[in-house]
Amino acid sequence: MTLFAQDEPMLWYPFLAALSFVWGACIGSFLNVCIYRIPRELSIVRPRSHCPSCNIPIPWYLNLPLISYPLLRGRCRFCKAPITPRYLVVEALTAVLFLLVWLKFEYPFGPFLGLVPIGDLMQVLAYWLVIGGLVLGTFVDFEHLIIPDRVTIGGIVAGLVLSPLIPSLHNTASPVNALILSVIGAATGWALLWTIGFIGSLVFRKEAMGFGDVKLIGAIGAFLGWRAVLFTVGVSSFFGAIVGVTLVLLRRRAMQSRIPYGPYIALAAILWILWGPHWWQAYFDMLAQPDPGF
Repeated sequence: MTLFAQDEPMLWYPFLAALSFVWGACIGSFLNVCIYRIPRELSIVRPRSHCPSCNIPIPWYLNLPLISYPLLRGRCRFCKAPITPRYLVVEALTAVLFLLVWLKFEYPFGPFLGLVPIGDLMQVLAYWLVIGGLVLGTFVDFEHLIIPDRVTIGGIVAGLVLSPLIPSLHNTASPVNALILSVIGAATGWALLWTIGFIGSLVFRKEAMGFGDVKLIGAIGAFLGWRAVLFTVGVSSFFGAIVGVTLVLLRRRAMQSRIPYGPYIALAAILWILWGPHWWQAYFDMLAQPDPGF
């Protein structure tokens, strides 16, 4: 699905790219509300945004994504209590990720970033939904060492429902095939990570994998398919090993138990959305090349 004919003004492209960045920042602002309230079992709708220190409602002009935090110098306008920089980080991160996904769809500079184009606008919207869930789950996991069921179980259900409606998520035009691939992806993710966790528990004689991680990889499989599951598990394990070795070398081994696995999974899944299929194909093309030594 292409929004513009090739001869239409190029001015539309930077405008819509900027709009996707702003939209991502706004979604990031909403995710900050969810990150704070969902683990505390609070409503994400009421009451309106307020300072957690003095409880004074925040007016809209002091709640502008990416703008208000630096203008307020990271402090509440009323009580001067410090505001966690997480608010700015989540807004900026979500804005950049939304922009990168948009560049895959329409913007002609996308290929210069190694972004393989996709042709379905609905696929872009689905990717934005996945990224929003991954950002939410990551920052909740960092703070509370849990991944909300709204992200994991909700992600599995959403992936199974949206896959036949957006078959391009699974590189097919058939809704039936897309649903089958979504079920296979969810089952592969769930079974693979559960098995890894079970074996790890036997080896280390303690819980090696949180069940939230198992459900999260199931949600990724439901949205992105079994190849994304294999890529995500492999790449997240690689990142986890690098961080673990680094902490050992820095003599901070005790910190390993305080770093959850969910953020590694989220990072690997985002890499799949942006570049994964291209890397996957390049890897197998390399393996298929004959060895020049024979």
